[in-house]
Amino acid sequence: MQDRQFGFATRAIHAGTPPDPVTGSRVMPLYQTAAYVFGSTEQAAELFQLRSYGHIYSRISNPTVAAFEERMASLEGGLGAVAFSSGLAAQLGVVLSLAQNGDHLVCSQNIYGGTITQFTVLLKRLGIETTFVPADDHAAIAAAVKPETKLLFAETIGNPAGTIADLKALAGIAHDAGIPLVVDNTFASPYLCRPIEYGADIVTHSATKFISGHGTVIGGVVVESGRFPWDNGRFPLLSEASPGYHNKVFTETFGEYAFLMRARAEILRDVGAQMAPMDAWLLLLGLETLPIRMEAHVRNARAMAEFLDKRPEVEWVSYPGFASHPQHKLAEKYLPRGAGSIFTFGIRGGREAARRFIDALELWSHLANVGDMKSLVIHPASTTHSQLDGDELRKSGVAPESIRLSVGLEDADDLMWDLDNALKAAVRATENAPA
Repeated sequence: MQDRQFGFATRAIHAGTPPDPVTGSRVMPLYQTAAYVFGSTEQAAELFQLRSYGHIYSRISNPTVAAFEERMASLEGGLGAVAFSSGLAAQLGVVLSLAQNGDHLVCSQNIYGGTITQFTVLLKRLGIETTFVPADDHAAIAAAVKPETKLLFAETIGNPAGTIADLKALAGIAHDAGIPLVVDNTFASPYLCRPIEYGADIVTHSATKFISGHGTVIGGVVVESGRFPWDNGRFPLLSEASPGYHNKVFTETFGEYAFLMRARAEILRDVGAQMAPMDAWLLLLGLETLPIRMEAHVRNARAMAEFLDKRPEVEWVSYPGFASHPQHKLAEKYLPRGAGSIFTFGIRGGREAARRFIDALELWSHLANVGDMKSLVIHPASTTHSQLDGDELRKSGVAPESIRLSVGLEDADDLMWDLDNALKAAVRATENAPA
């Protein structure tokens, strides 16, 4: 039995959570504790010097959080994982593990507005510069890499425009340059796509979304493949002496775990953006139903996209599952189980019609989240991407009339009934508005 390769659904339920050896509890216990008793002063010293493994303080590790990390690593096919308090904290953890003042990143411009702001404002203040390039312009991406570049960043499914990253091509560009490919896999979840299988080195998630599935928790996670050569000379934070641990060299001491150990033992320790045990416990429950939920999400999303595509009130629908979508072939390649459940459409009448449409909805919830069991709607230009100027919005694929849908698990007929009423109300009101 030990040699068996268990399926995705089995691992989503069991990975990282064997029966509790003390009590026999079948559900993972919630270790709601800040710290742990040491067996001796010698053991405490060994733990603090990273010479043995164990829990010291829940800002660094916790048994419940560790179970979630193990399950995510299993589902993504990685060597290990480090959980953070949010998706943005997870991204920041990756960057700070690899880059410092004077370094550079290359990033797809077809991504979440919060990530763009994090990279262009926060990281710039720390002396880390970012070059944004269209995800499908591979020549420009390769040309953007500099000697001080530390990573290439992209999203499997771009937020909100639905741009599909050509993961194999991006991995090839990154590896030719001696840098890792980092992929935000939030919109796909590991059920629809596992970027490590296509060459990605690090995968991040806003676990708040599909991993949770219930809109109850904020969390993030980083999964690493264990395949990247961190000792290739481009990553002194990993391959040179660390003053934080008496000049310990992470690549020499921890080998393939070098990145994961620095992300936990230095970045998570010092930034303090740890995941709470209760949050990890809720995320473990969410993962148990991920395969079932994703199948239903995908099915409902396609039904909504087909419904909207036939409506006269709708100017366009950007859904990678359609054969007419410019990246449909990439969706078939990287998302064979379905193109996800988040897509955008443009309503006739522009920004004002979009506002009226959202205000007229009854069943769809207007809020800043995706991946919930409930169907969600938002106007990206005025919310999630509102920090961007007009040129940045255009480059990100966000038009004034764009509306983003995150399709939930309600009855499809009820969702279409609500969309129908809102479309009619929005366009009618816009057409009758005084000039």
